[in-house]
Amino acid sequence: MGVLNATPDSFSDGGRHLDPGRAAEAAAAMVAEGAALLDVGAESTRPGAAPVPAAEELRRLLPVLRAVRAAVRVPLSVDTRKAVVARAALDAGADLVNDVSAGRDPAMLPLCAAAGVPIVLMHMRGEPATMQQRPRYRDVVAQVAAFLGARAAAARRAGVAPDAIVVDPGIGFGKTVAHNLALLRRMDAIAALGYPVLVGVSRKSFLGQLLGGAPPAQRLFGGAAAVALAVAGGARILRVHDVAAMRDAAVVAEAVAAA
Repeated sequence: MGVLNATPDSFSDGGRHLDPGRAAEAAAAMVAEGAALLDVGAESTRPGAAPVPAAEELRRLLPVLRAVRAAVRVPLSVDTRKAVVARAALDAGADLVNDVSAGRDPAMLPLCAAAGVPIVLMHMRGEPATMQQRPRYRDVVAQVAAFLGARAAAARRAGVAPDAIVVDPGIGFGKTVAHNLALLRRMDAIAALGYPVLVGVSRKSFLGQLLGGAPPAQRLFGGAAAVALAVAGGARILRVHDVAAMRDAAVVAEAVAAA
């Protein structure tokens, strides 16, 4: 899953894809490198990010989404927490919803059910603005798995088909380095829920901390290691910025895991 942020403030690629033409070119390049689907978002959810009003999110998102939809044939995911934004994105050509709040908007799950589209349910502690303020868990793997199981059950009760549910442990969303490592080490516990697992580790700050303060652009090899281990643990969708490199890491990891 290639990442395409139509935001001015995302931690890694903020501002690069606000222009629809440039976004369409980037989308086509990611597909050429092996992206099987693309994730388009217009609200940064990096640690400390302030919420964006729906009107502003739509102003950023829709021109980019339409341009990307015209440029590529792969499925498009809309990365949003707001049902009103998701509805407009689906009307503009999106194929699924990636919700970092796991359906916190009470209209989101019914919308996905009525539209017959898949939804990604992610674990996040609190809100992006505050999620990294002293996150604590008794057992991060057990608690994240329980949360995702409960949200998947809520989606099914709302009418979302079981095979249209994807779960994401939310690496970096209200977690310390130790929490992130525990989730990657026990990815099998998330996969045991019985839903496809999406993992996003690409360029994230825990990699920088492990690599002696490396900035986002210098976290490629560390990210590849995390991607390979996630695949070995059962992850099936990888949300990445560096498509070609991470696709290679995933192909090899999957082959080893299946041998």
